[in-house]
Amino acid sequence: MLEEETELLRSESPSRPSDEQSHSTAVNGHRGSTLKAICSWSVLRVLFLGQLVSLLLCGTAVTSGILQQDGVHIPTAQCFLNYFLLCIVYTTSLGWRKQGRSLIECLKTWWWKYILIAIVDVEGNYLMVKAYKYTTVTSVQMLDCISIPTVMILSCVVLRVQYKVLHISGAVVCLIGLGGLILADVLTGKNDAALASNRVLGDVLCILGATLYGISNVSQEFVVRRYDRVEFLGMVGIFGSFINGIQFVILEREEVTSVDFSSFKIVLLLLGFAICLFLLYSLMPVVIEQSSALAVNLSILSADFYTLLFGIFFFKYQFHYLYFLSFGVIILGLCIYSVKKTAERTITSTSKPTESNYDSPVNS
Repeated sequence: MLEEETELLRSESPSRPSDEQSHSTAVNGHRGSTLKAICSWSVLRVLFLGQLVSLLLCGTAVTSGILQQDGVHIPTAQCFLNYFLLCIVYTTSLGWRKQGRSLIECLKTWWWKYILIAIVDVEGNYLMVKAYKYTTVTSVQMLDCISIPTVMILSCVVLRVQYKVLHISGAVVCLIGLGGLILADVLTGKNDAALASNRVLGDVLCILGATLYGISNVSQEFVVRRYDRVEFLGMVGIFGSFINGIQFVILEREEVTSVDFSSFKIVLLLLGFAICLFLLYSLMPVVIEQSSALAVNLSILSADFYTLLFGIFFFKYQFHYLYFLSFGVIILGLCIYSVKKTAERTITSTSKPTESNYDSPVNS
Protein backbone atom coordinates (compact mmCIF):
# COMPACT_ATOMS: atom_id res chain seq x y z
CA MET A 1 0.00 0.00 0.00
CA LEU A 2 2.81 2.41 0.88
CA GLU A 3 4.59 1.64 -2.38
CA GLU A 4 1.42 2.37 -4.37
CA GLU A 5 1.00 5.78 -2.67
CA THR A 6 4.64 6.64 -3.37
CA GLU A 7 4.28 5.80 -7.05
CA LEU A 8 1.05 7.82 -7.19
CA LEU A 9 2.80 10.90 -5.74
CA ARG A 10 5.64 10.56 -8.24
CA SER A 11 3.20 10.35 -11.14
CA GLU A 12 1.30 13.45 -9.93
CA SER A 13 4.47 15.56 -9.40
CA PRO A 14 5.26 17.85 -12.40
CA SER A 15 8.05 16.63 -14.65
CA ARG A 16 10.17 19.77 -14.65
CA PRO A 17 13.76 20.48 -13.54
CA SER A 18 14.44 21.92 -10.13
CA ASP A 19 15.19 25.62 -9.57
CA GLU A 20 18.89 24.87 -9.22
CA GLN A 21 18.92 23.02 -12.50
CA SER A 22 17.08 25.87 -14.24
CA HIS A 23 19.53 28.42 -12.84
CA SER A 24 22.50 26.30 -13.90
CA THR A 25 21.06 25.91 -17.39
CA ALA A 26 20.45 29.68 -17.68
CA VAL A 27 24.00 30.49 -16.52
CA ASN A 28 25.52 28.03 -18.96
CA GLY A 29 23.38 29.40 -21.75
CA HIS A 30 24.45 32.97 -20.96
CA ARG A 31 28.10 31.98 -20.89
CA GLY A 32 27.71 30.17 -24.18
CA SER A 33 26.03 33.14 -25.86
CA THR A 34 28.70 35.54 -24.54
CA LEU A 35 31.52 33.30 -25.75
CA LYS A 36 29.76 32.94 -29.10
CA ALA A 37 29.47 36.73 -29.36
CA ILE A 38 33.16 37.21 -28.57
CA CYS A 39 34.20 34.59 -31.13
CA SER A 40 31.87 35.93 -33.83
CA TRP A 41 33.37 37.08 -37.11
CA SER A 42 32.21 40.67 -36.51
CA VAL A 43 34.16 40.97 -33.27
CA LEU A 44 37.21 39.14 -34.58
CA ARG A 45 37.28 41.38 -37.65
CA VAL A 46 37.24 44.51 -35.49
CA LEU A 47 40.00 43.09 -33.28
CA PHE A 48 42.13 42.20 -36.30
CA LEU A 49 41.71 45.58 -37.98
CA GLY A 50 42.34 47.39 -34.70
CA GLN A 51 45.58 45.51 -34.13
CA LEU A 52 46.61 46.23 -37.71
CA VAL A 53 46.17 49.94 -36.97
CA SER A 54 48.21 49.45 -33.81
CA LEU A 55 51.00 47.78 -35.80
CA LEU A 56 51.09 50.67 -38.26
CA LEU A 57 51.30 53.11 -35.35
CA CYS A 58 54.17 51.02 -34.04
CA GLY A 59 55.84 51.34 -37.47
CA THR A 60 55.72 55.13 -37.26
CA ALA A 61 57.17 55.03 -33.72
CA VAL A 62 60.03 52.70 -34.64
CA THR A 63 61.06 54.58 -37.79
CA SER A 64 60.78 57.92 -36.00
CA GLY A 65 62.87 56.58 -33.10
CA ILE A 66 65.65 55.41 -35.42
CA LEU A 67 65.60 58.77 -37.19
CA GLN A 68 66.02 60.55 -33.86
CA GLN A 69 68.96 58.27 -33.03
CA ASP A 70 70.55 59.38 -36.31
CA GLY A 71 70.03 63.04 -35.41
CA VAL A 72 66.98 63.71 -37.62
CA HIS A 73 64.45 65.82 -35.66
CA ILE A 74 61.83 67.01 -38.14
CA PRO A 75 58.43 65.82 -36.80
CA THR A 76 56.36 68.23 -38.88
CA ALA A 77 58.28 67.64 -42.10
CA GLN A 78 58.02 63.86 -41.60
CA CYS A 79 54.22 64.12 -41.68
CA PHE A 80 54.14 66.32 -44.79
CA LEU A 81 54.62 63.40 -47.18
CA ASN A 82 51.66 61.63 -45.57
CA TYR A 83 49.31 64.57 -46.17
CA PHE A 84 50.70 64.94 -49.70
CA LEU A 85 49.95 61.25 -50.41
CA LEU A 86 46.43 61.67 -49.00
CA CYS A 87 45.96 64.64 -51.31
CA ILE A 88 47.26 62.77 -54.37
CA VAL A 89 45.20 59.62 -53.77
CA TYR A 90 41.97 60.71 -52.09
CA THR A 91 41.56 64.33 -53.17
CA THR A 92 42.05 63.25 -56.78
CA SER A 93 39.50 60.46 -56.30
CA LEU A 94 37.11 62.94 -54.71
CA GLY A 95 37.44 65.27 -57.69
CA TRP A 96 36.74 62.58 -60.31
CA ARG A 97 34.09 60.43 -58.70
CA LYS A 98 30.50 60.38 -59.95
CA GLN A 99 28.70 59.30 -56.75
CA GLY A 100 28.58 61.15 -53.44
CA ARG A 101 29.57 64.73 -52.81
CA SER A 102 32.07 66.15 -55.25
CA LEU A 103 35.22 68.08 -54.39
CA ILE A 104 33.60 71.37 -55.45
CA GLU A 105 30.55 70.71 -53.30
CA CYS A 106 32.72 69.91 -50.27
CA LEU A 107 34.75 73.08 -50.77
CA LYS A 108 31.59 75.18 -51.10
CA THR A 109 29.77 73.86 -48.04
CA TRP A 110 32.30 72.45 -45.55
CA TRP A 111 35.58 74.17 -46.41
CA TRP A 112 35.92 76.01 -43.08
CA LYS A 113 35.02 72.88 -41.08
CA TYR A 114 37.67 70.82 -42.86
CA ILE A 115 40.23 73.57 -42.27
CA LEU A 116 39.52 73.31 -38.53
CA ILE A 117 39.71 69.50 -38.64
CA ALA A 118 43.02 69.66 -40.55
CA ILE A 119 44.47 72.14 -38.04
CA VAL A 120 43.45 69.88 -35.15
CA ASP A 121 44.96 66.84 -36.89
CA VAL A 122 48.26 68.50 -37.85
CA GLU A 123 48.80 70.11 -34.46
CA GLY A 124 47.85 66.91 -32.63
CA ASN A 125 50.61 65.04 -34.47
CA TYR A 126 53.09 67.85 -33.89
CA LEU A 127 52.42 68.22 -30.14
CA MET A 128 52.59 64.47 -29.44
CA VAL A 129 55.90 64.03 -31.25
CA LYS A 130 57.27 67.21 -29.66
CA ALA A 131 56.34 65.94 -26.18
CA TYR A 132 58.92 63.11 -26.46
CA LYS A 133 61.66 65.75 -26.62
CA TYR A 134 60.85 67.14 -23.16
CA THR A 135 59.30 64.34 -21.08
CA THR A 136 59.65 60.60 -20.57
CA VAL A 137 58.11 57.76 -22.57
CA THR A 138 56.11 56.64 -19.53
CA SER A 139 54.60 60.10 -19.07
CA VAL A 140 53.53 60.17 -22.70
CA GLN A 141 51.97 56.69 -22.38
CA MET A 142 49.99 57.71 -19.31
CA LEU A 143 48.88 61.12 -20.51
CA ASP A 144 47.94 60.23 -24.08
CA CYS A 145 45.12 58.13 -22.55
CA ILE A 146 43.29 61.46 -22.20
CA SER A 147 42.17 60.87 -25.79
CA ILE A 148 39.89 58.07 -24.51
CA PRO A 149 37.69 60.18 -22.16
CA THR A 150 37.80 62.95 -24.77
CA VAL A 151 36.38 60.57 -27.38
CA MET A 152 33.77 59.22 -24.95
CA ILE A 153 32.53 62.68 -23.95
CA LEU A 154 32.44 64.02 -27.51
CA SER A 155 30.76 60.83 -28.76
CA CYS A 156 28.00 61.28 -26.18
CA VAL A 157 27.56 64.98 -26.97
CA VAL A 158 28.11 65.10 -30.74
CA LEU A 159 27.20 61.58 -31.86
CA ARG A 160 24.68 60.93 -29.05
CA VAL A 161 26.20 57.60 -28.19
CA GLN A 162 24.87 55.81 -25.12
CA TYR A 163 27.55 53.63 -23.53
CA LYS A 164 26.49 50.63 -21.48
CA VAL A 165 28.16 49.31 -18.34
CA LEU A 166 29.86 46.64 -20.45
CA HIS A 167 31.53 49.27 -22.65
CA ILE A 168 32.80 51.20 -19.62
CA SER A 169 34.07 47.94 -18.11
CA GLY A 170 35.91 47.03 -21.32
CA ALA A 171 37.56 50.45 -21.47
CA VAL A 172 38.64 50.17 -17.82
CA VAL A 173 40.15 46.71 -18.45
CA CYS A 174 42.10 48.13 -21.43
CA LEU A 175 43.46 50.92 -19.24
CA ILE A 176 44.49 48.35 -16.62
CA GLY A 177 46.42 46.57 -19.37
CA LEU A 178 48.08 49.86 -20.30
CA GLY A 179 49.03 50.30 -16.65
CA GLY A 180 50.80 46.95 -16.85
CA LEU A 181 52.76 48.12 -19.90
CA ILE A 182 53.80 51.28 -18.07
CA LEU A 183 54.84 49.26 -15.01
CA ALA A 184 56.92 46.97 -17.23
CA ASP A 185 58.63 50.05 -18.71
CA VAL A 186 59.51 51.24 -15.21
CA LEU A 187 60.81 47.83 -14.11
CA THR A 188 62.99 47.48 -17.22
CA GLY A 189 64.42 50.98 -16.84
CA LYS A 190 62.82 52.31 -20.02
CA ASN A 191 61.56 55.32 -18.08
CA ASP A 192 64.64 57.44 -17.50
CA ALA A 193 63.56 60.67 -15.82
CA ALA A 194 67.06 62.09 -16.25
CA LEU A 195 66.41 62.35 -20.00
CA ALA A 196 63.41 64.65 -19.46
CA SER A 197 64.71 68.15 -20.13
CA ASN A 198 61.44 69.90 -19.21
CA ARG A 199 58.93 67.40 -17.89
CA VAL A 200 56.16 69.90 -17.12
CA LEU A 201 56.26 71.35 -20.64
CA GLY A 202 56.37 67.87 -22.16
CA ASP A 203 53.40 66.69 -20.11
CA VAL A 204 51.37 69.76 -21.11
CA LEU A 205 52.19 69.19 -24.77
CA CYS A 206 51.15 65.54 -24.44
CA ILE A 207 47.82 66.44 -22.80
CA LEU A 208 47.05 68.99 -25.51
CA GLY A 209 48.09 66.60 -28.28
CA ALA A 210 45.99 63.73 -26.88
CA THR A 211 42.97 66.01 -26.57
CA LEU A 212 43.37 67.10 -30.20
CA TYR A 213 43.68 63.43 -31.21
CA GLY A 214 40.34 62.71 -29.54
CA ILE A 215 38.66 65.67 -31.27
CA SER A 216 40.09 64.60 -34.64
CA ASN A 217 38.92 61.00 -34.21
CA VAL A 218 35.35 61.96 -33.30
CA SER A 219 35.26 64.42 -36.22
CA GLN A 220 36.45 61.63 -38.47
CA GLU A 221 33.72 59.28 -37.22
CA PHE A 222 31.06 61.94 -37.77
CA VAL A 223 32.15 62.61 -41.37
CA VAL A 224 32.71 58.95 -42.23
CA ARG A 225 29.26 57.94 -41.01
CA ARG A 226 27.46 60.93 -42.47
CA TYR A 227 29.26 60.98 -45.83
CA ASP A 228 32.21 58.65 -46.53
CA ARG A 229 35.90 58.12 -45.80
CA VAL A 230 37.07 59.29 -49.25
CA GLU A 231 35.66 62.74 -48.56
CA PHE A 232 37.27 62.94 -45.12
CA LEU A 233 40.70 61.77 -46.25
CA GLY A 234 40.61 63.87 -49.42
CA MET A 235 39.74 67.09 -47.60
CA VAL A 236 42.20 66.46 -44.74
CA GLY A 237 44.83 65.68 -47.38
CA ILE A 238 44.43 68.93 -49.29
CA PHE A 239 44.14 71.25 -46.27
CA GLY A 240 46.61 69.26 -44.17
CA SER A 241 49.22 69.57 -46.92
CA PHE A 242 48.97 73.38 -46.89
CA ILE A 243 48.91 73.75 -43.10
CA ASN A 244 51.66 71.20 -42.48
CA GLY A 245 53.81 72.56 -45.30
CA ILE A 246 53.60 76.14 -44.07
CA GLN A 247 54.35 75.04 -40.52
CA PHE A 248 57.44 73.00 -41.33
CA VAL A 249 58.82 75.78 -43.56
CA ILE A 250 58.46 78.23 -40.67
CA LEU A 251 59.54 75.98 -37.77
CA GLU A 252 61.85 73.37 -39.28
CA ARG A 253 63.43 74.99 -42.32
CA GLU A 254 66.95 74.84 -40.90
CA GLU A 255 66.55 71.28 -39.58
CA VAL A 256 65.34 70.05 -42.98
CA THR A 257 68.24 71.65 -44.86
CA SER A 258 70.72 69.99 -42.48
CA VAL A 259 69.36 66.46 -43.14
CA ASP A 260 71.65 64.27 -45.26
CA PHE A 261 69.24 63.12 -47.97
CA SER A 262 72.08 61.37 -49.76
CA SER A 263 72.00 58.73 -47.01
CA PHE A 264 70.01 55.73 -48.23
CA LYS A 265 69.15 54.75 -44.65
CA ILE A 266 67.62 58.13 -43.78
CA VAL A 267 65.61 58.31 -47.01
CA LEU A 268 64.35 54.77 -46.50
CA LEU A 269 63.32 55.53 -42.92
CA LEU A 270 61.50 58.71 -43.97
CA LEU A 271 59.65 56.78 -46.68
CA GLY A 272 58.84 53.99 -44.22
CA PHE A 273 57.44 56.49 -41.74
CA ALA A 274 55.33 58.18 -44.43
CA ILE A 275 53.99 54.88 -45.81
CA CYS A 276 53.06 53.57 -42.35
CA LEU A 277 51.33 56.85 -41.50
CA PHE A 278 49.52 56.93 -44.88
CA LEU A 279 48.27 53.35 -44.42
CA LEU A 280 47.28 54.21 -40.85
CA TYR A 281 45.19 57.15 -42.04
CA SER A 282 43.67 55.05 -44.83
CA LEU A 283 42.75 52.13 -42.57
CA MET A 284 41.46 54.04 -39.56
CA PRO A 285 38.19 55.19 -41.22
CA VAL A 286 37.54 51.58 -42.24
CA VAL A 287 37.92 50.45 -38.62
CA ILE A 288 35.72 53.33 -37.45
CA GLU A 289 33.02 52.23 -39.91
CA GLN A 290 33.19 48.71 -38.48
CA SER A 291 33.31 49.85 -34.83
CA SER A 292 33.84 53.37 -33.47
CA ALA A 293 36.45 56.01 -32.70
CA LEU A 294 36.60 54.79 -29.09
CA ALA A 295 37.26 51.21 -30.19
CA VAL A 296 40.17 52.45 -32.32
CA ASN A 297 41.65 54.40 -29.40
CA LEU A 298 41.38 51.33 -27.19
CA SER A 299 42.97 49.14 -29.87
CA ILE A 300 46.06 51.29 -30.27
CA LEU A 301 46.86 50.96 -26.57
CA SER A 302 48.64 47.75 -27.59
CA ALA A 303 51.04 49.67 -29.88
CA ASP A 304 53.58 49.88 -27.06
CA PHE A 305 53.69 46.07 -26.93
CA TYR A 306 54.55 45.85 -30.64
CA THR A 307 57.06 48.67 -30.23
CA LEU A 308 58.76 46.62 -27.53
CA LEU A 309 59.10 43.59 -29.84
CA PHE A 310 60.82 45.73 -32.47
CA GLY A 311 62.70 47.71 -29.82
CA ILE A 312 64.39 44.55 -28.53
CA PHE A 313 66.24 44.40 -31.84
CA PHE A 314 66.59 48.09 -32.75
CA PHE A 315 66.81 49.87 -29.38
CA LYS A 316 68.08 47.05 -27.10
CA TYR A 317 64.97 47.14 -24.91
CA GLN A 318 64.80 44.64 -22.05
CA PHE A 319 62.07 41.99 -22.10
CA HIS A 320 59.63 41.54 -19.21
CA TYR A 321 56.77 39.03 -18.91
CA LEU A 322 54.40 41.86 -17.93
CA TYR A 323 54.40 43.02 -21.57
CA PHE A 324 52.70 39.81 -22.73
CA LEU A 325 50.36 39.75 -19.74
CA SER A 326 49.36 43.38 -20.28
CA PHE A 327 48.82 42.79 -23.98
CA GLY A 328 46.44 39.93 -23.12
CA VAL A 329 44.54 42.18 -20.70
CA ILE A 330 44.12 44.85 -23.41
CA ILE A 331 42.77 42.27 -25.87
CA LEU A 332 40.41 40.99 -23.16
CA GLY A 333 39.14 44.53 -22.60
CA LEU A 334 38.53 44.94 -26.33
CA CYS A 335 36.56 41.67 -26.37
CA ILE A 336 34.44 42.82 -23.43
CA TYR A 337 33.85 46.17 -25.12
CA SER A 338 32.82 44.52 -28.40
CA VAL A 339 30.30 42.01 -27.00
CA LYS A 340 27.39 44.47 -27.13
CA LYS A 341 26.66 47.44 -29.32
CA THR A 342 25.73 50.95 -28.24
CA ALA A 343 22.39 52.55 -29.05
CA GLU A 344 21.73 52.99 -32.74
CA ARG A 345 21.17 56.34 -34.33
CA THR A 346 19.96 57.18 -37.81
CA ILE A 347 22.00 59.83 -39.59
CA THR A 348 20.24 61.46 -42.49
CA SER A 349 22.30 62.45 -45.47
CA THR A 350 21.61 63.39 -49.06
CA SER A 351 24.36 61.07 -50.22
CA LYS A 352 24.34 58.16 -47.82
CA PRO A 353 21.30 57.61 -45.58
CA THR A 354 22.18 54.79 -43.21
CA GLU A 355 21.30 53.52 -39.78
CA SER A 356 24.62 53.37 -38.02
CA ASN A 357 25.82 51.47 -35.01
CA TYR A 358 28.11 53.80 -33.14
CA ASP A 359 30.07 50.92 -31.77
CA SER A 360 30.74 47.23 -31.96
CA PRO A 361 28.77 45.40 -34.64
CA VAL A 362 27.60 42.58 -32.42
CA ASN A 363 23.92 42.64 -31.65
CA SER A 364 22.92 42.70 -28.04
